Amino acid sequence: MAASHNVDPSLLRGLTQRRFGRRDALRLSGLAGMGAALAACGVQGRGTQAPASAEPDAVAKFWAGKAKNGKVDFANWPLYMDPKRPELAKFTKETGIKVNYQEVIQEMGPWFAKVQPQLTAGQSIGFDLMVITNSFQFSQFRDSGFLAPLDHAKLPNYAKNAGAAYKKEEFDPGNAYSIPWASGMTGIAYDRKKTGRDITSLADLWDPEFKGKVGMFSDVQELGNFGLLALGINPKGSTEDDWKKAADHLKKQKSAGIVRNYYDQSYIDRLGSGDVWLTQAWSGDVFQKNISDNKDFKFVIPKEGGTIWTDNMTIPITAQNPVDAITLMDFFYEVGNASALANYINYVCPVPAAQPQMRTDAGKLTGEDQDAMLAVANSKLVFPTAAEYSKLHYYVSFEATSEQQKFQKTFEPIVLG
Repeated sequence: MAASHNVDPSLLRGLTQRRFGRRDALRLSGLAGMGAALAACGVQGRGTQAPASAEPDAVAKFWAGKAKNGKVDFANWPLYMDPKRPELAKFTKETGIKVNYQEVIQEMGPWFAKVQPQLTAGQSIGFDLMVITNSFQFSQFRDSGFLAPLDHAKLPNYAKNAGAAYKKEEFDPGNAYSIPWASGMTGIAYDRKKTGRDITSLADLWDPEFKGKVGMFSDVQELGNFGLLALGINPKGSTEDDWKKAADHLKKQKSAGIVRNYYDQSYIDRLGSGDVWLTQAWSGDVFQKNISDNKDFKFVIPKEGGTIWTDNMTIPITAQNPVDAITLMDFFYEVGNASALANYINYVCPVPAAQPQMRTDAGKLTGEDQDAMLAVANSKLVFPTAAEYSKLHYYVSFEATSEQQKFQKTFEPIVLG
């Protein structure tokens, strides 16, 4: 990333535009707003585990007789594609399929509440493809029968090019209903000039040496995950007793005065100003901050582990153009297309081969343009190593609203008290 420090930020396309809206929207879709969203849609978790894959006859039944129609309506989050849509123009040129792309998803809870009535009634929601997060709502979509089972015979690029980590996701075993659009990581960001040493462990967030200089997240999903991991507890399969132990550990950190504050998206500015020296952080934020403000903040997945979140392409069960939609899904797993997308959005790319492709493409450029592309291609925040992937965990999963409420009540007082 050192090369990027010589780049005039004004020349880095959208990289200079503090594109934090997508990750901030994800934060807002977390547990704090979940109860209201669930109440609005009146849906409870069924308490069932996700199937290893959709039943073969369900796949055959859904896709039988489906044909290409030449159009696809695509619902996504803001700031998740170059506004000029070069990839979509290429897709239309190659396939003849026109894409109506809409940035209509702002939060997961309200999005589920909005489309649930139509899906329940078996009606079209006006979209054939939608990007949804591995949150509680993903389970709601799946368990309510609102997602079309994917025909993997129609996803050859995904089969060939998807990274191993994206073929064994706990929230959708076998990728029965989804394939990733992009991911991000929650780890620790720090200013090496302030800490005076490298940060490698979650224990550093509890170190009295950094009293009043540690930032933690106000999002209780993120906070709870780190509390569990700090005690060596895997969030997957964690119990209510585990949550209480983690909460007690976090309360000790707070009562000792180590935590300066519990932050939302503003944590990155507090790191920039020096108010905090080390903090829970999202990978995309740190990459963008270093580029836009000419900083050299470090980002690390602590040895005890960090968190991975994933946004996923899915097809609503009532989609009018599912063949066109799955064709577009697979298009983004062609290496060149995945490379182009990652070069703009700077989130974790699910196609490992996009990294050498991006380096090859950068070789065709010169000066600042070359530096900008190489900054993305060489970043572990966009292309994590296998060792880093092995340390990442998903959020605690809830199969019932009552479980989610207990989790929230366990950790929320730490943030609000």
